[in-house]
Amino acid sequence: MKFITFGRTATVRTALLAGTAALALPAAAQAQDAATEADDTDVEAPATSNVIVVTATKREQTLQETPVAVSVTSAETIERAQIRDVADLATVVPSLRVSQNQSSFATSYSIRGFGTDGNNIGLEPSVAMFVDGVYRSRAVSQISDLPDIQRVEVLRGPQSTLFGKNASAGVISIVTKEPEFDFGGMVEASYGNFDAIVAKGYVTGPVSDSLAFSLGAGINKRDGFLTNGVNGQDINDRDRWFTRGQMLFDNGGPLRVRVIADYDRIEERCCGVVNVAPSAELGAIQLLGGQVNDFRNNPDGDVVFTDVDPLNEVENYGISGQIDYEFGALTLTSITAYRNTSLMADQDVDFTSLPAVTGANIGDADIDTFTQELRIASDFDGPLNFLIGGYYFDERVDTSDDIVYGPGFRPFADLLLQGATGGTQNVNTLEATLSALNGQNYTGQFFAAGQGFFNNIVQDNEAYSFFGNVDFEITDRLVLTLGANYTKDKKQIVTNSVSTDVFSNIDLVASGNTAITQQGIAVGAGQALNLGRPATAAEIQALIGNIGLPAFNQLIAGPAQAFADANDTNPAVNPLLALTPFQFLPPLQNCPNAVEDCSTNDDDWSWNVRLAYEISPTLNVYASWATGYKAPSFNLSRDSRPLPADFAALQAAGLAVTNLRPGTRFANAENSEVYEVGIKGNWDRAAANLTFFQQSIEDFQANTFTGTSFILSNAGKQETFGVEFDGQFYASDELTLSVAMTYLDAKYDSFVASPVGDLSGEPVAGVPELSAVFGAQYDKEVNSNGDRIILRGDFSYASPVQVVDGLTNFIVVDPATGARDFGPARAAAAAFKREVNSLNASLTYAFDMGLELTVWGRNLLDDRFLTTVFPAVAQGQAISGYPNQPRTYGVAARFRF
Repeated sequence: MKFITFGRTATVRTALLAGTAALALPAAAQAQDAATEADDTDVEAPATSNVIVVTATKREQTLQETPVAVSVTSAETIERAQIRDVADLATVVPSLRVSQNQSSFATSYSIRGFGTDGNNIGLEPSVAMFVDGVYRSRAVSQISDLPDIQRVEVLRGPQSTLFGKNASAGVISIVTKEPEFDFGGMVEASYGNFDAIVAKGYVTGPVSDSLAFSLGAGINKRDGFLTNGVNGQDINDRDRWFTRGQMLFDNGGPLRVRVIADYDRIEERCCGVVNVAPSAELGAIQLLGGQVNDFRNNPDGDVVFTDVDPLNEVENYGISGQIDYEFGALTLTSITAYRNTSLMADQDVDFTSLPAVTGANIGDADIDTFTQELRIASDFDGPLNFLIGGYYFDERVDTSDDIVYGPGFRPFADLLLQGATGGTQNVNTLEATLSALNGQNYTGQFFAAGQGFFNNIVQDNEAYSFFGNVDFEITDRLVLTLGANYTKDKKQIVTNSVSTDVFSNIDLVASGNTAITQQGIAVGAGQALNLGRPATAAEIQALIGNIGLPAFNQLIAGPAQAFADANDTNPAVNPLLALTPFQFLPPLQNCPNAVEDCSTNDDDWSWNVRLAYEISPTLNVYASWATGYKAPSFNLSRDSRPLPADFAALQAAGLAVTNLRPGTRFANAENSEVYEVGIKGNWDRAAANLTFFQQSIEDFQANTFTGTSFILSNAGKQETFGVEFDGQFYASDELTLSVAMTYLDAKYDSFVASPVGDLSGEPVAGVPELSAVFGAQYDKEVNSNGDRIILRGDFSYASPVQVVDGLTNFIVVDPATGARDFGPARAAAAAFKREVNSLNASLTYAFDMGLELTVWGRNLLDDRFLTTVFPAVAQGQAISGYPNQPRTYGVAARFRF
């Protein structure tokens, strides 16, 4: 498994790929000339059409005519490439990156380097997901297998003037097949390594002359590619199924109605975590009998050690209705939808076999969403056409997560405490010390099994928007498009967070104040009595009897208390402050409260200006400027804390709970802007698209895992310059070659307050400079019966990139001043890089009667890498990571009827 990539090989590969991109468009132009010559010599045009119809602009247009940067993945490509879900799309769309980390539902999408972390349920994606026009507010809502797909359109850049909600970085639009009035269908079964079984079917046909139906269903099961060394259980398996039904009313008149209902379920053990860098704390875990994988000596072992299997359950269902009504040249469209998604997950928190910390209900959530879209589009013969619409969104998110200490945590904390104090303290002596200082009995209560943090947050979100585009034909070939979107978004959260961790609820400042005062009194009394040492309690009482209490308070107790008050927050004076890192689960400030109303009420405008020109019937160019908006987001994790100003106000009013510290309760809205120039060509034997863009997002909502919780923050400004190319060349009637490439130069213009220091001017981690997909398909008729052999392959490449900006567990804090040195955190992260070299291929024999037999393989090179790394929980400078999926292969049979 690679996790560090460097050297000449990577540099040469990057240079070669860049050179290919530079040559691709001229080659496509030459293809046009070749096609013209072919026509002159009566050579037959290729049988395969390169005209692709898309609805990216909510109107049917060919891909060449659509003046938007869009990638289209057809149903045939999905079948031939064995693309199982949206996560697999990234292997054929280089501008798209999909990652799945913490659980089956913690999925993140990014386009052109921009995307929202899926680990915080409070964050809606910057890349909006639509399925048949219905918005999915979380990536989890569309992770199951892709049923009855017609195509997937990936729109790059802000799309707010066409879509009503959160499309600031792009849109993934999944379009499924409509019911047909001719009876037909498909059944498919596949078997592969890891005992992978995929079976699905689809049937469609008429109910009457005006009513048609379709029904699809499928299962996807597979053993895990990781093994839990504790119990032998498979981890990172697949166990999901779906069903989906549609009804279509179409009598040829002006009214058309489509109703869709779907249900899918996931029950998996995901996602396995490997240790990639040990620490002294891991030695303590092993001393107590805990186990952890040995990554340095066996990086490809695919073994994890966890006392809790990471169980995930996702239930997702919904119903939608689309009504289209034509009156003259106008079409009125209404899309109404209700969706529910429920999540449940159990997970080990320390990711070792020691029963130390368990994440029971680590990501439970219930999401209820209602959406309504209403739009009207024109189809006039004149120079002016328009699309205007309104959108309403109403959602409730009820999320809970618990962290509970197990029986192994107290002895683990005891070893850590002894190590931090040089053996002068252990858990028992600490309990005795704090019992005496606070007048309570803490015996046996620190780090006890069953204690933990129990979190519940409910969020209500209501939003509406008005959007539209106007197209004006200045000439027959020149079209000006003006678009706008106004969005109003309101959110309200109510938190109920409780920490039962006894030690984390102790005020070490107040306890230290008592200790400093007592020490000062003992020293002062000893000096007054000329003892040459601190006085005992009996000696102090004798002194009070001799000089009287008022004099004692004035001369000794008063100064001691004043000194303690002035120095109880000074680590050099208050030794208890050194124990603050052991307060793992401090209480949170629930809200709303007297200072925080925990609500947002925000609105914004988004704009689009585009000029498209048809140079010739085969060549189009366009230039555009667009902005996008994503509303403020609340941090619905266990680190949802008041912002610094609210924290200060709570403290000043005496309302702050014990050990409260400032944090990130919410993040401000994102605002994106992109300048784009594109050229699109489509000839008889070739098609090519080239795009240049400059895109920026202000106040990007960044979500960073610190080892114990997530920090939500706004990056001041993130900017990317990019070049995208995709092309197809029909070398013959049988052979099609394709290439898609993306170059990205992504950096933080401003990110002063990142969790790992000032990142301004630094490249954005996780965004490869060069991504590319090379594909080829050979489709040959082999006999007079019409049988065909289809050979398809694609190679996906992403250049080496640092996977995270920094590792917060390497931040060095000065114990005297509290100053933070972020250099070690950034240096530690620099060692972990990801490079992708994924080869997929399939060979199909297609009988003319409808049967297809396929042999397929994905990641045939068994390219292994870490998708990301993060600080291990409560393990010092240990680092954990998520490995990618290894080589998979199998056979499939498909029958169409």
